[in-house]
Amino acid sequence: MEQFDVLIIGAGPTGLACAIEARRAGYSAVAVDKGCLCNSLYNYPTNMTFFTTPELLEIGDVPFVTAQQKPNRLEALEYYRKVSEFYRLDVRQYHTVNRIEGADGAFLVHCTGPLSRPAEFLARKLVVATGYYDLPNHLGVPGEDLPKVSHYYREPHPYNNSDVVVVGARNSAAIAALELWRHGARVTLVHRGASMAPTVKYWIKPDIENRIKNQEIAAFFNTTIREITPDAIVLETPRGEQRLRNDFVLAMTGYHPDFAFLRELGVELSRQPSSKPVVDTNTLESNVAGIYLAGVILAGMNTNEIFIENGRYHGRQIAEDLRRKLGKSTLAPFVPGSGKKSAAEAASSSVPLRNAE
Repeated sequence: MEQFDVLIIGAGPTGLACAIEARRAGYSAVAVDKGCLCNSLYNYPTNMTFFTTPELLEIGDVPFVTAQQKPNRLEALEYYRKVSEFYRLDVRQYHTVNRIEGADGAFLVHCTGPLSRPAEFLARKLVVATGYYDLPNHLGVPGEDLPKVSHYYREPHPYNNSDVVVVGARNSAAIAALELWRHGARVTLVHRGASMAPTVKYWIKPDIENRIKNQEIAAFFNTTIREITPDAIVLETPRGEQRLRNDFVLAMTGYHPDFAFLRELGVELSRQPSSKPVVDTNTLESNVAGIYLAGVILAGMNTNEIFIENGRYHGRQIAEDLRRKLGKSTLAPFVPGSGKKSAAEAASSSVPLRNAE
């Protein structure tokens, strides 16, 4: 059985940052993920462009250089791949965590790996950085389980010449509605509130509002969904019930962390509606000794509080506590360029690391 000082559950940007900081502190670390490296980012809309600038997405003090002012999804995936290669991180993709036994100092993590093969790891400390993108907030209406309903939007092409309802009024809903309309879909926006969310980005909001004003995109505000059928959707509007012809429903209603998994670990959650996990704010250790939390999972249902931009620093907080509790390092300090040179090191050998902020 393989043994590590630290096992990180989740190999997104925050999980990778935690693995980097553990490695820099001189401890062996492995990151396991039920999907691929940066699985949530991989499943983002194909043409997505980040709202932020590249330096705010950097981890491990490795510069993120992009052609445009704001990076896109493909550039981010390449960046995090190369950072993982640069630090020679041990990432086990397609490993689903089934259960965890043991306690602080000796956690036994049972996984199912590729080809459904069992895998077990022994770790002294655990970090949970599982994000939230896997678990959508459901509408809770009849017909939500129909094949035409999705909580994820990838690209507009499959919806050409179709009647599409987009549920929601935040950035993801606005972007999806606009792209769909521009690629030949007949779009209807449905939102239980009175207007588009005030958090919609300033360059997106006028666009979606003008499309609605010009009746190029239909909009029903203060409206809920009563039922979804194979060829229609039934709305409860301020003017009463309306039935619309419908081919597809994209429910952009947000996502939430895996609270059931946290409860299984014994992690205490605060009261609803936030359901934030209880942690030491200095170390990010939960009420369960030896289990740390990192990234958006710390925000509970308030998922708009933590992004890559601030979650990337959680690894440093955790690493400081690891130094205090694990004591002497078990690995030699990480030295860039030592050992076999990776593709990332070769590509960035002339680019110095950023100074730690």
